[in-house]
Amino acid sequence: MTYQSAPISNDLNTLPQLPGWVISGRAETLETVAFRSGAALSVLDQLVGDPRHGVPVKLLANRLALNAATTTSKLEGRLAREADIRDAYHLTPPGEARGPDGDLLAFWRDGGRLRPNVTGEIADLVGAEYASEVGVWLDAGLERARTHGPLSGCVAALRAVLEADDRAERVACLLSDSVLARAVNWKTVLPVTARRLKKAALRDLTADGQGANLAVQAQILESFEETIRLARDLARRADALRVIAPKLRAKGSGAAVDLFLTEDAVAPASMLSPCIRGNTIPMTDRAARRFCERLVELGVARELTGRSTFRLYGIAP
Repeated sequence: MTYQSAPISNDLNTLPQLPGWVISGRAETLETVAFRSGAALSVLDQLVGDPRHGVPVKLLANRLALNAATTTSKLEGRLAREADIRDAYHLTPPGEARGPDGDLLAFWRDGGRLRPNVTGEIADLVGAEYASEVGVWLDAGLERARTHGPLSGCVAALRAVLEADDRAERVACLLSDSVLARAVNWKTVLPVTARRLKKAALRDLTADGQGANLAVQAQILESFEETIRLARDLARRADALRVIAPKLRAKGSGAAVDLFLTEDAVAPASMLSPCIRGNTIPMTDRAARRFCERLVELGVARELTGRSTFRLYGIAP
């Protein structure tokens, strides 16, 4: 496989970025937040929608899924650490139960592959308990988005779900993401809106607490801003990996690099060996470990766990 980085322009100086007035302003009114969110969504849409910017969108989606899983674990009162959630998903042997942390990450990774216009896919993911209400909740968010903008639509979806069941935080956040994806015409859902949400703000939202709507919108705006920074950083890191790819001489290195450009965590023993995931290209366990260590030596990947065994590698921060 031959990598050509030249057509991709992802120098941090040329990538779309937030204007200074967006990140320096204060969330004082709903109008201010709505105005700033429009600018943020415009930048984010450019980053994920134009391949010339070099953002590895699948990698971004998987990284956002981990962020969303960590946040919703807190919202649901379990407080699992990001590292524990990642380990539960990536290090559980095939066929064995991942546990609640691994299942939560699986939920969000599946959410990042949903087509926002296919309501049935969303209903299947949230499960039979909520499936019959998904269309109603989406309509509530989409109608609000049409009249007041995407950010307000996200909040309307959150409120609709949580008014029905105040324990359905992950479902509420997924519906919020689905409304956003439809409103801005993305092909797949991105787990964006949960990242900065706080339990107290969601509780106030359903209780009609004073200022709750503004507080939740401001938290989602912060999520947009952080996602833009993450997308820009992943574009830079992905380009660095593409540049050194031709220097890697291991058999199957091209397919292995592709895996690093889509997965936020790579387990050499199960994802590169005995065959590279998604391919029939063989790689021994020793070769897989050496390949990952070589990427670390070249400065384009890092080991994520700090352990000497059961290691995970990734280019994501």
